[in-house]
Amino acid sequence: MSDWLQDWLPNEELHAPAVLVTVARVEGSVPREPGARMLVDAQGFRGTIGGGHLEHRALEMARAMLEQGGGQAHVERFPLGPKLGQCCGGIAWLAFEMADAEQIALLNRRRNEDTWRVVLVGWAGSPPTRSIDGSSAANSTLAERVGGRPAHPTSLFDANGRLLAGGDAPAFDRTAGTHLFQDADNRLWLLDAVLAPRAHLMLFGAGHVGAAIVRALAELPCRVTWVDERDELFPASIPANVTVEATDTPEVLVEKAPHGTTFLVMTHSHALDLQLSHAILSRPGAGDWFGLIGSSTKRRQFEHRLRERGIDAARLDAMVCPVGLPGIEGKAPAVIAASVAAQLLLVWEACARQPDVSTEFI
Repeated sequence: MSDWLQDWLPNEELHAPAVLVTVARVEGSVPREPGARMLVDAQGFRGTIGGGHLEHRALEMARAMLEQGGGQAHVERFPLGPKLGQCCGGIAWLAFEMADAEQIALLNRRRNEDTWRVVLVGWAGSPPTRSIDGSSAANSTLAERVGGRPAHPTSLFDANGRLLAGGDAPAFDRTAGTHLFQDADNRLWLLDAVLAPRAHLMLFGAGHVGAAIVRALAELPCRVTWVDERDELFPASIPANVTVEATDTPEVLVEKAPHGTTFLVMTHSHALDLQLSHAILSRPGAGDWFGLIGSSTKRRQFEHRLRERGIDAARLDAMVCPVGLPGIEGKAPAVIAASVAAQLLLVWEACARQPDVSTEFI
C-alpha cells in the first residue's frame, strides 16, 4: 500500500523541474517494493525508495539529470550487495524520468481512482539496460513511434483502458502491478500502477480518541470518512485522506457504504453506539470489519442487546471489542490511536494479499 501524492503535492502543483524515481523491479531482498517512488528537485526530495546507499545514489543520479537540463527516461540496475554495501543483497531496478507537471497534477486529482502510467524507458536486450555494476552500455535513442504513431514518453490510462494523457502505448497487463515489460519491437516500458487506497475506514465519533485516530492515519494509505452529528467538533484543518460527514442520521451512511468497508464506532453515546452496531452487523455479507471501542463489560452488554435484536452469534463473534492490539493497555487517546492504527494496518494488509478481482487485461 502506498499513498504518495497527498504529502507530496498538497496544492496539486509541481512548480519546479523534478525527477521521478520509481522502483521498477526487484529481485531478492530489497528495501522497498515495486511502485515505491521518490520525487527529486533542486531543493530536496519527497518520498523514499528505502533510504541507505541506494537512495543516496539515486538522489545523485536524479540531480545530475536536473543539472543537465533533463534527459530521457531510463532504467538503472543496482546490485545492493557488491557495489552499494547494503546487506539486503538483492537487486533493484530504478526508473528515472523527468516529472510531467500536468500528469502529476492529474494523478493527484485522481488519488481515489486507479491510474496506470506507461513509460518508455529504453530498449530490452540490445542495447541492454544500464547498470551501475560496471557494465554500462552506450546510451541509445528511445523509440519514437509505437504502432506506427508517435509515442509520448509517459501515458496515463484509467481502469477502463481509456487514455487520459500522453500518447499511444502497447497493450499491458493491469493485473501484474508495477513492473517492466518489453513490446514486440524490443522496446522497454515501465508499467506503474498508481492505485487508489483500497482501505476505507468509516469512523464514527469526533471525540478525543476519534481525532487522535484521524491524526494517526493521516499519512497512511487509506481513505477515512469521519462521521459525527456535532459539526463544531471537527477541526478546521483535516488530512487530505479524510472526508467529514456531519449528520444526525449516521445509519444511512452505514447502509450505503460499499462492501468491504472498515467500521470503527466510538461516539459520545452508548445508545448511538448500539444503534450503529446493529446497523453494521445487519449488513448483508461478511466482508466488512467492525470495531467498537469499549471494555469487555461493554462487549457483553452489547452482545446481549444485539442478540435480542436478531443478530446471530457468528456476526457477534466477528465484532472486535475492545479495539487495539492485545497487550497495549494505555488509555491516553494517542496510545489508543497508535494501537488501533497498527491493528487496522494488519487487517488492511491481509485484505491486500487477497486477489483483486477488479483488475483485468486491456
